[in-house]
Amino acid sequence: MLAPMEGVGHPEFRRMMAERGGLGIVCTEFVRVSRAPLAPRSLRKAVIKCPGVPLSVQVMGNDADKMAEAAEVMAASGADVVDINLGCPAPRVVRHGVGAAMLKDPELLHRVLSAMRSRVPGLLSAKIRAGFDDRTHVLAIAEAVQAAGADYIVVHPRRRADFYQGVADWRIIALLSSALRIPVIGNGDCWYAVDARRMREETGCVAVMIGRPALRNPWIFEQIADLEAGRVPRRPGGLDIVEHLHSVCRRYRAAFPGRREPVGKIKELLTYLGRAIDDGGAYRRAVLRLSRLEEILRFSEEVLGQLPPERIDMDASGSLGLETSGLVA
Repeated sequence: MLAPMEGVGHPEFRRMMAERGGLGIVCTEFVRVSRAPLAPRSLRKAVIKCPGVPLSVQVMGNDADKMAEAAEVMAASGADVVDINLGCPAPRVVRHGVGAAMLKDPELLHRVLSAMRSRVPGLLSAKIRAGFDDRTHVLAIAEAVQAAGADYIVVHPRRRADFYQGVADWRIIALLSSALRIPVIGNGDCWYAVDARRMREETGCVAVMIGRPALRNPWIFEQIADLEAGRVPRRPGGLDIVEHLHSVCRRYRAAFPGRREPVGKIKELLTYLGRAIDDGGAYRRAVLRLSRLEEILRFSEEVLGQLPPERIDMDASGSLGLETSGLVA
């Protein structure tokens, strides 16, 4: 599953990832649902599907009636799954009592999810973290999600307080997988394709959701599919990355016509992609200082074009080990 990622998971990005293969579900960025009157036409704009891949639309809010109404609109508009965001750690989100803030109140999240369940005839899910400040209540939180009628739950095993620091504790995924009746999807620090298989084997989760690692390695889902099929996974080289950047630039220019060059969106991708280059971070630091798209592309061609796959940490097994994957032991 491609994780919901704010500012990144727009329709063109989802389509681009789905076309590479290996994806079972793609997820939208969260759609904020406030207490203001709903605008169904605006909500329906989030339901943009990729051919052949189911779409999960994520909504975020804490008003049970409004969330139920929004969920019904999304389902009626063609969303294959309606998901509630119970994990966003951003301070501006938490201040409004939504996202990860709802982990502090299992009764509230149960009430909101139950209202959504009554209006969603199809699949309903929730994406949670291990807790807000304390992970000792994660099972109670997950049981509230289950009791409200969710069809499955996604868990990112960090607390809100952790943001993205440290290493994801896959033991929490294993705990929920063994304790709940509904399917559990694991998420967090699945940096290499082999991690997807290891996460399922070591935690018992039924599927894996990947977010930031797909920005770092856009071939990761394709590699996972190759491993599952017994094929030798692709190992990208520098030219592959350069071609990928050119393709992304062409597609983003077409997807956002009339706007300024999509430099910010490209740099956001490069922030992660540069982590896979075995140069101590030199490429990433230099390219992020550039201000024009053509400069970024030209510099990338010069620096990355001749790099062999062995200098790039994008193989399925993570032979260079530049990232630390999640742990169960």
